[in-house]
Amino acid sequence: MTTLSVKPGHRFTLPDWHTNSHLISADAERQRSASHQVRQEARALRNETNNQTKWDEHDNQTRLAERISSVNRWKETLDKCLADIDAEIDALAKVKEAAERALQAKNLPLDVSIECLTLRESRRAIDVVRDPVEEELHKEVKVIDKAKRQLQQRVNEAFEQLRLLQEARQQLSCDHRCKMEALEIDRMCLSLNVNSPNISFKVNPTRVPDGTTALDEWEQNSQCNKERAEAEMKASTELREATVLAIAQTNNELEAQRVATEFALRKRIRDLERAYDELKWQEQNSLEEIAEMEEDIRRLEEDLRRKTQDLKVAHTRLETRTYRPNMELCRDQVQYGLTDEVHQLEGTIRALKQKLAESQHALDALYRQLHRIQTDTGYKASSLVLDNKCMDSRRKLVVPAEKFVPEVDAFNRTTNRALKNGQLELA
Repeated sequence: MTTLSVKPGHRFTLPDWHTNSHLISADAERQRSASHQVRQEARALRNETNNQTKWDEHDNQTRLAERISSVNRWKETLDKCLADIDAEIDALAKVKEAAERALQAKNLPLDVSIECLTLRESRRAIDVVRDPVEEELHKEVKVIDKAKRQLQQRVNEAFEQLRLLQEARQQLSCDHRCKMEALEIDRMCLSLNVNSPNISFKVNPTRVPDGTTALDEWEQNSQCNKERAEAEMKASTELREATVLAIAQTNNELEAQRVATEFALRKRIRDLERAYDELKWQEQNSLEEIAEMEEDIRRLEEDLRRKTQDLKVAHTRLETRTYRPNMELCRDQVQYGLTDEVHQLEGTIRALKQKLAESQHALDALYRQLHRIQTDTGYKASSLVLDNKCMDSRRKLVVPAEKFVPEVDAFNRTTNRALKNGQLELA
C-alpha cells in the first residue's frame, strides 16, 4: 500500500502566513518611507550644500578679486613711487656731479691765487709791501677754501642721501616684487575651477604658515615703505635746492672776490706805472743836472788852472823884481799892484777850490741819488713785471682753458721797457 511522504519540520498555520505577509508589507512600507525621508533629506542637503558651496566660492572669488584689486592699487602706488624715486636719484646724482665739477673748478682759482702770491714774493726792497693786492689775494684764498669746504660738505651729504634713497628704493622694489608675485598667485587662484587640471588634495592646507602677518601689518608695511620713500625724496629735494644754491652762492662770492682782486691789482699797476714814470723823469733831470754840474766843474777846474798860471806870473814878476839893483829896489806902484794881484789871485784860487770842492760834493750826491733812483726804478720795473704776470695768469679765470694763450712767456719775459705816450710798455 502506497503511503504519502510528509516533509519533516514545523508547519505554520494560515494565520501565521497571513501575519507574515502583512509584516513584510508593513516593513516594506516603513523602509520605503524611511528611504523617502533619507532621499528628501539628501536632496535638501545637496541643495543646501550646493548653495553654500556656490556662495562660499562666490564670496571667495569676490574676496580674491577685491584682494587682487587692493594689491594692484598698492602695486600701482609703488610703481609711481619707484618712478619718482628713480627720477629723484637721477636728479640728485646730476646735482652731485655739478657740485663735484664746481668743487674741481675751484682748484684753478686757488692755483692762480697761490701763483700770484708766490710771484709777488719776488718783489724787492721797498716794494715788498702789504698792499691791497696782497690782502685781496689772501682774502681770495680764504674765500676759495671756504667755498671748497661748503661744496665738499654738500657732495658728502648728497652721497649719503643717495645711499638713503637707494635703501628706500630697495625696500620699495622688494615690496613691489612681493606684490607682483602675490598678484600672480591670487590671479592664478582666481582662475582655478573644478575643471582645472592642476587641482588636488593638499596636506593640511588650512595651516597658518610661519611668517604670516595680519592684514593691518601688511598694509602698514607698504605704507611705511611709501612714507619713508616720500620722506627721503623730500629730503633729497631740499638737499638739491641747497646744493644748487651753494654752487651759485660760492660762484658769486668767488666772482665778486675775483673782480675786487683784479681791481686792486690794476690800481696797483697804475700806481707803479706812475711811480716808474716819476722815477724816469727824475732820472732824466738828474742826468741833465749831472751833465751841467760836470761841465761847471770842468770850467771851474779850467778857471782854477788859469788863475794858478796868473798867480805864477805874478809870483815870478814879484820874485824877478827883487833882483833890481840898489835904489831901484823900491816899493813902487808896480810892487803894490803885483802884491795886490797875488793876494787877489790867492783869494780867488781859494774861492775856486772851495766852490770846486762843493761842486764835486754836489756831483757825488747827484750820482748817489741817481743810483738810488735807478735802483728804485729797477725795483718798480720788476714789480710791474710781476704784477703784469699776475694779471696775465688771472686771464685763465675768465678765458676757457682751451682758448687761453699767454700774452708773453711768463718765465722768459725780459725787463727791457720803454716809455710810450707817458705809459710804461712791458716787454
